[in-house]
Amino acid sequence: MNEVFKALSHPARRRMVAMLRDGPMASGEIASRFDMAWPTVTAHLAALKAAGLVEAEKDGASVRYRLVISAVEEAVAFMMALMGAGETADAPLADKDLRGENKA
Repeated sequence: MNEVFKALSHPARRRMVAMLRDGPMASGEIASRFDMAWPTVTAHLAALKAAGLVEAEKDGASVRYRLVISAVEEAVAFMMALMGAGETADAPLADKDLRGENKA
């Protein structure tokens, strides 16, 4: 999980993940949407791959990347659990003051 959040900490990598939601893309197509050197794009894609967020497959002379939905879902589920989403409690958070005590 640490690698996932580390990979998502950079705005360019978050943008790449968002682009791949629509389907697989060739590395050249991804690179064309960024104003950065090819090695930098490759390093960002490698970080996403190392985190398990994308998979790469050879497509002739190029490499196509696709989003690994299960890794993204796991990260989202972790964040939701961390924030307490879906938990039941005696009173909703909105009904409690900053000390966690009921406002009534």
